[in-house]
Amino acid sequence: MNKISLHNILVALIFFGLGYISFGYLNHYRSYSSDASVNLDLFWEVYTTLAEKYPFEQPVPEDKIFGAIQGLVRSYGDDYSSFLPPSETKFFNQTITGEFGGIGAEIGIQSGYLTVISPLKESPAERAGLEPSDIIIQVDDQDVTNMSMDSAINLIRGEIGTNVTLTIVRFNEGEPFEVSIERENVTIPILETQEIESTFVISLFNFNETSENVFEDALKQFIDSGKSELLIDLRNNPGGLLTSAVDIASFFLDQGKVVLTEEYGLRNEDAHIYRSSGNNLLKGYDFETVVLINGGSASAAEILAGALRDHNKARIVGEQSFGKGSVQELIQLPERTSLKITVARWLTPSGNQISEVGIEPDVYIPFDSDAEIDTQLFKAISLFNTN
Repeated sequence: MNKISLHNILVALIFFGLGYISFGYLNHYRSYSSDASVNLDLFWEVYTTLAEKYPFEQPVPEDKIFGAIQGLVRSYGDDYSSFLPPSETKFFNQTITGEFGGIGAEIGIQSGYLTVISPLKESPAERAGLEPSDIIIQVDDQDVTNMSMDSAINLIRGEIGTNVTLTIVRFNEGEPFEVSIERENVTIPILETQEIESTFVISLFNFNETSENVFEDALKQFIDSGKSELLIDLRNNPGGLLTSAVDIASFFLDQGKVVLTEEYGLRNEDAHIYRSSGNNLLKGYDFETVVLINGGSASAAEILAGALRDHNKARIVGEQSFGKGSVQELIQLPERTSLKITVARWLTPSGNQISEVGIEPDVYIPFDSDAEIDTQLFKAISLFNTN
């Protein structure tokens, strides 16, 4: 039985179907074949049978190849890994340069559905009423229930000033409903502070290059206030830079304490451990910390919450976080394509996985959307000085 590698079959299909890959390029791919035992007889049979018997217009060879590669990536069952054909790669690169607008919402995959992790603070998505855990089933007139996350997000993005219509399914709501949102060049604040009786509240909205410095200024305000109760509000914080989360955790942890472990699964590599730099700003200051999270708390927000709890520096209250605890790498490939692939997963200092699990609060406090005030916040504050 003829057995050849998947790399060989895909490159051969491109070579014979499109005629623009040289023998040298083909041999380059053969040299990187990693599994020579893969039996692709069935693949060949389906490919040729479709070509011979399908009676209607057939895809161009390029689309057949890209479809096969996308199927290969999907077989790994990782919603955050995807193959981007030329059009999506180009659009992805354009959005990075800021040429396109968005709605200001962090979006991921949860239970197989395209889900709003959180609308960003003061964003078009927040103003339109999107909520964490909203499921997006349609973008304009296109069904996205079976579409990759990157393909769906590319539909949501677009030129600044244009509108996009999302069809939303919301838990405990009736029928799906539509939300029209104007795309903008979204900028969001980093944090806000407020004093509520004996509690100092820091609401952190994202983790970026300046979050550490702004958070440090907020901690100095907390010390100057003379209060002994610090509430860190991470609700609807979708995360951001890993290094920012490590730097902020370092305000609370002694030097050398583990903040996060990045593990690489079956790859023959040692796990990378991120440790506290031991910033002494709060050294000797007597205070109690509570961290408030919800389903919109993800990624770097989960890192900070997990590290503070595992080192007994804070209690976690609110609702279970989203569970976005993996690292993706974007690899540029030939023919203007790219591969976004999960290369690592995050573990809290106690070794608990964040990805798809999230952070479970020590005290569950549901959000009351019907209340005129933020009852979730005030209930969290009431937990200070209680066991």
